[in-house]
Amino acid sequence: MTTQNNNSALATLVTVFFFWGFIAASNGVFIPFCKTYFNIDQFQSQLVDFAFYGAYYIGALLLFILSSSVKKDILNNWGYKNGIVYGLLLSAFGAAVMYVVVIGAQQGQTQVFYLVLLALFIVGLGFSIQQTAANPFAIALGEPSKGSHRLNLAGGINSFGTTIGPVVVSFIIFGSASWTTEELANKISTNEITLTTVQTLYIGVGALFLLAAALFYFSKKLPSLKSIEPFEPANKARNILILLTVIIAVCFTLIFRTYTDVVEVTDAIENKRLILLFVSLLAVIFCVWIAYSNASKKSKGWGAMKYPQLILGMLAIFTYVGVEVTIGSNLGELLKKSVAETNLNTLGLPILNDAQLAPYISLYWGGLMIGRWVGAITVFNPSKGLKKWLLILVPYVAFGVILLVNFDDYTVKEILLFAICIAVQIIGFFLAKDKPIATLKIFSILGVLGMLIGTFAHGQFALYALLSGGLFCSIMWPCIFSLSIAGLGKYTSQGSAFLIMMILGGAIIPPVQGKLADIFNIQISYLIAVVCFGYLLFYALKTKSVLTKQGIDYN
Repeated sequence: MTTQNNNSALATLVTVFFFWGFIAASNGVFIPFCKTYFNIDQFQSQLVDFAFYGAYYIGALLLFILSSSVKKDILNNWGYKNGIVYGLLLSAFGAAVMYVVVIGAQQGQTQVFYLVLLALFIVGLGFSIQQTAANPFAIALGEPSKGSHRLNLAGGINSFGTTIGPVVVSFIIFGSASWTTEELANKISTNEITLTTVQTLYIGVGALFLLAAALFYFSKKLPSLKSIEPFEPANKARNILILLTVIIAVCFTLIFRTYTDVVEVTDAIENKRLILLFVSLLAVIFCVWIAYSNASKKSKGWGAMKYPQLILGMLAIFTYVGVEVTIGSNLGELLKKSVAETNLNTLGLPILNDAQLAPYISLYWGGLMIGRWVGAITVFNPSKGLKKWLLILVPYVAFGVILLVNFDDYTVKEILLFAICIAVQIIGFFLAKDKPIATLKIFSILGVLGMLIGTFAHGQFALYALLSGGLFCSIMWPCIFSLSIAGLGKYTSQGSAFLIMMILGGAIIPPVQGKLADIFNIQISYLIAVVCFGYLLFYALKTKSVLTKQGIDYN
């Protein structure tokens, strides 16, 4: 394939990366809307993330189990191109289900909310297949040495979707950001704002999915591409993942029953829900630890899990996706007036209604776009001197795009505060010098500091410390991914599938934070983000010693 065709194929491929970002970030606006419309608590609202990101885990796990049963890689048998087409069609079906389930839905109908979660789960299943195929597809479209940089470029497009998604969805649902919280609640109660707008949104999204599927299917510039690596069975790894799935399913089933069977919510009920959530969270850690411990003693049957860098990386992907999603998904609740009046009125945070949240959610996700644009610089082979200038200029160009998308939504003080956060990120890039372990260490430390300041400080200083989390998360995915599969050889494809499964963190960690917010308060609940960044720092330090011991060059 020629370079020109490679570029054309890559341009077609990144359209699906845009869709992932657009829908995922839009959940940040959809979550507080659902909380108001369906009259649910913060934990229930975070089930939007549970359904969406849980589908990634279930989709990847089902592919692995089925492949193990037939002893061949099903996705590889389809080819990456067809895998993306099938995933897009499944997501389009999920969008159609969304249209059907909200027909005639009224305010406060919690049963309809659970059907909405089903529709989001189907959309997420499609995304799971797409992402499992698209990541190795992007790497295969050119020189392997630049594969991670092509992923950064695709990630930059993904982040552009996360930047405009909240703004577009907010405009479609609310139509205006000028109403007070009371006016907005009244418009919902009088059915002036209904789920009809959500139907319109998902009709459009479903049509775009179908259009993208047609583009992929009929494009002659896109090769089918298949991995040449043989499928490696890993029965013990499969069994531990099934055990983990059962534990999580039981925990969340018991939690759901407390919402359907209990009339009066007491402190004991709330504590029971929190305990069950922590059991599901600890189950992930425990099952991965069992794999780590047993595979180190007898590797047969564990497949890629016999490599400690992969096991550590699975937890790193889990915590990375979890912290990235939970910061943005709980941000809306942090800024809503109802919370501010009850327990944050002395902190000086902005008090906003549902319709006014989009610019701040867009700013958070835009922070990820800024870092990923910087990470993509290497794709264009700049000279050393030019690269230094680009490290400074590109972040502020990306910030300009965010300001353009959210025209006239920020004050001069807010723009200056975020510009300072970007400057801190730029310093981090210069210190890291493109080394993945150094990058992870520096940005994990910055993440811990940002979350601690956001949890215990006051006013806009606290808010922008939390928003900086997007900047510090931005570059972590390619670092973790490349370090985790280093030295895996013939197990690389299987290891990649295990890492995709750990997007499960986006399904588990946000509901845990949501319940912490219900029991304590929303700002204190951000301590869970501190713990997540803390593990990522541990991962960077531990993986360095693991790879050094194996004689693997990780820089």
